[in-house]
Amino acid sequence: MERAVLQITLFGLLLALAATQLNKDNWDIYSFHINSTVTSRYATTVMTSRMANRMDESKEIEFHVRIPKNAFISKFRMFIDGQVYDGVVKGKEKARQQYTEAVSRGQSAGLVSSVGRTLEEFKTSVTVAAHKKVTFELTYEELLKRRLGKYELQIHARPMQPVKSFKVDVHIHEKSGINFVEVKGGLALADAINKTHADNEVWVNFYPTEDQQKTCTSCGEQGMNGDLVIVYDVNRDSGLGDIKTSAGYFVHHFAPSSLTRISKNVVFLIDRSGSMHGKKMHQTRLALIYILNDLSEDDHFGLITFDGSMSYWKRELVQANQRNLESAKIFSEDIRESGSTNINSAVLEGASMLNAHPREDSASILILLTDGDPTTGVTDLEQIQSNVRVAIADKFPLYCLGFGFDVNFEFLEKMSLQNNGVARRIYEDSDADLQLKGFYEEVATPLLIDVTMSYNGATNLTQTEFSQYYNGSEIVVAGKITDNDIGTFTPQVIAISSSKKMTFSNPNGTVESTGTESADHIQRVWAYLTVKQLLEKELLLSGAEKENMKREALELSLKYSFVTPLTSMVVTKPEGGDTEVLHKPKEGEAPQTGSTHPNIGYSGSGIHNFGFRQASPGARQGLPGPPGSYPGRSYGYGAMDYMDSLDISFIADFEVLAMLPPNIDVAPTQVHATIVPATDTIPVSHRFLLKTENQSLPLCFDVTGDVRLKLLHHPNSELSVHGDLDSVTNGGFRRIVIQLNADLYVDVEVNKITVREGTRMTHHTGQDPITAGSWTIIRRDKDIDVAGGDTHLVILIQGKDAQSFLWPVLRQQSSDSAEGILALNPVYEEVPQTPTTKLRIKDQEIDVTRDNAADYSISPPLTLDCWLLSADSALQRRLEAFIV
Repeated sequence: MERAVLQITLFGLLLALAATQLNKDNWDIYSFHINSTVTSRYATTVMTSRMANRMDESKEIEFHVRIPKNAFISKFRMFIDGQVYDGVVKGKEKARQQYTEAVSRGQSAGLVSSVGRTLEEFKTSVTVAAHKKVTFELTYEELLKRRLGKYELQIHARPMQPVKSFKVDVHIHEKSGINFVEVKGGLALADAINKTHADNEVWVNFYPTEDQQKTCTSCGEQGMNGDLVIVYDVNRDSGLGDIKTSAGYFVHHFAPSSLTRISKNVVFLIDRSGSMHGKKMHQTRLALIYILNDLSEDDHFGLITFDGSMSYWKRELVQANQRNLESAKIFSEDIRESGSTNINSAVLEGASMLNAHPREDSASILILLTDGDPTTGVTDLEQIQSNVRVAIADKFPLYCLGFGFDVNFEFLEKMSLQNNGVARRIYEDSDADLQLKGFYEEVATPLLIDVTMSYNGATNLTQTEFSQYYNGSEIVVAGKITDNDIGTFTPQVIAISSSKKMTFSNPNGTVESTGTESADHIQRVWAYLTVKQLLEKELLLSGAEKENMKREALELSLKYSFVTPLTSMVVTKPEGGDTEVLHKPKEGEAPQTGSTHPNIGYSGSGIHNFGFRQASPGARQGLPGPPGSYPGRSYGYGAMDYMDSLDISFIADFEVLAMLPPNIDVAPTQVHATIVPATDTIPVSHRFLLKTENQSLPLCFDVTGDVRLKLLHHPNSELSVHGDLDSVTNGGFRRIVIQLNADLYVDVEVNKITVREGTRMTHHTGQDPITAGSWTIIRRDKDIDVAGGDTHLVILIQGKDAQSFLWPVLRQQSSDSAEGILALNPVYEEVPQTPTTKLRIKDQEIDVTRDNAADYSISPPLTLDCWLLSADSALQRRLEAFIV
């Protein structure tokens, strides 16, 4: 094909692309309905949004909702001009080809990403012709989990504009009868809610008017953005529980009432390392004192705090009498944070304390609270897990609480599952102490231990053995009935309660068929539970066993159309539109985004000269990013600041039509070439987040160019930390230099660490601990730990392979007078009743806009909303003061 040169001014291209950016004033949500049906604690929710393009030209319309993290998306459809466009669930590997083809054409990737504590975000968009309509329909399924004696169905609504026809309909049907029902949440307007409770059924209807949609707790002029939460519990007896069967499957809900509590032996392991400094330790003390007050006199307990070493309140379990509790509270009040983190020794010591003092007819529990990775003692994660498993030996559960996002949650989760426990993330927020108390309350009252669920005449069972059953919880088992012969199906539960063995069985010896269930309802409950548990087991295994578990979970996910961490939903849009691949993330995982455009030959730094930066919510994604694209980055042409001075020649191998918006009529002309950089280069823009305590959003600002920044300096010491920003678009540091004293430097790069002491220089590329003066440097696969005295710095390695970059995180600092970007702790307040959004920072009112940024201080990074302002305003001094 002939070679040609396409001359385009950046100004013209920007105008064309700007015409397609989402503008919510141009389209109207005229109907938003949510219908949720709960049968036997299994909820199926359908969200339907009907929108219209009111403009005289084609516009991109966005569907953006939030769903519970525990749910699986099972269906997604779009209705446009009488045509139905269905999402198809495929294995991630098979979906990858369509995904790659989509991004190679400059099309956006769909997102299912984690948002906050309990929700995930689902986002997609489609171009709709002038004066046409589109209907989006999303279905997701979840098994409601009983906690503290109740189930909660959480429905999040955020149309972000008043809707003419807004409806939420919930129908709950429980065979055993519904004990109580309550409606709460930020959307719970009493005047708009109608609740009907009739024995074993409940109907909740929420039909707010457009005016009411502006007046609830989570409402405003832009409509609703909050939760409607339906809370309920079912009637219970002291017997076998609630068993339902249908079409050859069964589900058994076991939560007997009227049982005597079992006394417990509990050891608390509290991380007091330097990174727990300040608010985290204060909240931990509050929670610990609350928990001590809650212990019963027949309980026994131990308390160990640890950093690089351990401190014992007592070296053995003691009775929770009044004198011991008062002494333990004094010990708790005096916990002070400093030093490194020796998780291995702490957990082994806690296990030893429980093993050394066994008590008959009691339940033992080990609870670990930590906010970071092991940095001293045994630091190999697999070795720690192996040591703990041997020490506990299946005798009692280990519960791991990970404080914040700096912790390696997958490590804690695996260690908990290996020892019959669970891991829970504690979010750094004003209610962190309440989160800690809430978790403790879930395990505070053991009622049964060594629970075995047996089912003669059944196969393909989900988990049937449980170390403990706690008051307010519920055990759920599902399986297949052999040959669908209900006559031979005999369930039984055997457990230890207080001082005796108990057997729960059906007094009639048989189970009757509950044919009222829909044909596949119980089967889907079984599939949901099985996939969840297979994914947990897969985490614990390796080699062929791990692959077998993954294969089995994948097959079930595909059969029942569940979007799980092993599958993706491929959404094919109308001809000329995008193809999107929707992924479900693991806990804390960032959304997956586009990859490299295969046909563009990147030459020099030319492709980097458009000032790539985080796109504002709703901005249309342009060409996929160059090598080094990362979560949350959108590589559309958004650098309007530079368009007056730039004229660019494109010589590339792609279709011009693929670059331009779908509503612009251009013939698809093939053009071949290489990219010719303009004479005047544009420095890349890096976006920084400044996290704030007790504020609605963090602050964010941009720094332009590959400059060296002053990250940290202690005026009273020789310590200083500088970072060299990368000159490519990955938004991080290529090098970080730490000056420990006048003659001692640590130079950190992605692939090596160099220690310079005077004229002597040593290079380190492995993972052996490094000593530099009184400082210790530990390199792991995805981070580098630097600790000395009361200062603790972690340098995360973000990205992959050649596109990796560094991002420093200050875990602990020894001086409140420290300077530098890492030491900033801004405080602001929102200025009310202003035409534009303003923040007040140190008596200055500053215009800001709501945008977003990738939070690289956690791994993997998450995308957070933020208040965007100039660097000078965010830093409260000129940026030049931070450039070295």
